[in-house]
Amino acid sequence: MNAAPDAQPTTTRLDRWVWAVRLSRTRALAAAACRGGHVRVNGERAKPASSVRVGDEVRVRGDGGERIVEVTRVIERRVGAAVAVECYLDRTPAPPPREEVAATVVRDRGTGRPTKRERRDLDRLRGR
Repeated sequence: MNAAPDAQPTTTRLDRWVWAVRLSRTRALAAAACRGGHVRVNGERAKPASSVRVGDEVRVRGDGGERIVEVTRVIERRVGAAVAVECYLDRTPAPPPREEVAATVVRDRGTGRPTKRERRDLDRLRGR
């Protein structure tokens, strides 16, 4: 593959890179995500064997939403989390702020008056 052991590869398989930079827990899951259309390279669906180069934009859709990263370094072996973060620039937009929803107490209709315990809970909830 490479002539010198210290030389960095210029390209590698997409599933291998996604696994190596810890965007996927296993290489098999990375390949399955590619086959399922959950991974895009430069806006196009990519197969597991697609090549990835420095400067490519990789979008991985998973459990936590979509991650958008730009490749800054090509690696083929899994590395520690601190080193993996140096291999890409995270371009994922920040999630929208969560709206504060006031807690409301819902009682079933026809259940009668609240008990003493329920009244205390209501007072505590309302800040009294």
